[in-house]
Amino acid sequence: MRPHTSIWADIGSVPHELRKLDVDGVSTRVLRAGSGPDLVLLHGTGGHLEAYSRNIAPLARHFTVTAYDMVGHGWSDLPDKPYTIDVLTDHLVDLLDVLGIERAHLSGESLGGWVAAWTAAHYPERVDRLVLNTPGNIANKPEVMERLKASTMAAVLDPSDATVRRRVEWLFHDKSLVTDELVRLRQNVYTRPGYLRAIENTLVLQDPAVRCAYAWGPDWTGRITAPTLLLWTSHDPTGGLDEAELLQTWIPGSRLHIIDGAGHWPQWEKPSEFLSAHTEFLSRVGAAR
Repeated sequence: MRPHTSIWADIGSVPHELRKLDVDGVSTRVLRAGSGPDLVLLHGTGGHLEAYSRNIAPLARHFTVTAYDMVGHGWSDLPDKPYTIDVLTDHLVDLLDVLGIERAHLSGESLGGWVAAWTAAHYPERVDRLVLNTPGNIANKPEVMERLKASTMAAVLDPSDATVRRRVEWLFHDKSLVTDELVRLRQNVYTRPGYLRAIENTLVLQDPAVRCAYAWGPDWTGRITAPTLLLWTSHDPTGGLDEAELLQTWIPGSRLHIIDGAGHWPQWEKPSEFLSAHTEFLSRVGAAR
């Protein structure tokens, strides 16, 4: 794998297309690259498609990769309404329709994993295989919800170098990997006009009263029929391996792969292992799981 130089140098090493698409009235920033089976990448809370900048080029050698900014995130539109899991899922399904994708592999990190799993449970005909990458707080722990909410709001209300860097570092086990470029990128997102309201609409999922309608549990995860890989790490700040093992009991036949020495962003900290886990699992044929 090429040494990391910068976000757009990594992405620019392969032919790609970056554009805004109208997705049921939501202007949505979408990047596409590669050829082969469709693979859609979903970022986390307050994130953006550059979360996968170290992965798009190598994955594009095997798949048609789509990375996008979810509604209320990145440089997509910020309509003033709560971005609950069903809203984010409908946006994804509408995007698949716009792109003419009948069925795709989904790989989601953190909030993106939650959306990917919900989609697989409620739209099984649209999902081929599923990767849940540190999907975060499966046990719905109040202290984790409060920590995520507080650190995110602090960075949006005061988008200084120090507070934004602190928010980004929370995602990493090796905090030396947080670059100035990544901090600047987050600052640009956090200071968009209307973004304060947008992040309030995103963080409703950290309100237990709102969250309960979508909370992780066997009642809906048990409906997932897509072959599923749980991609966990040794230092995820949102949930330990006990939560991975719990989720594995809820999704029958799911597999677990643990990446050592990474936090909440293994796709950035351990891109080679992230790539090999995806290509090995998503390229499997024959056996259902």
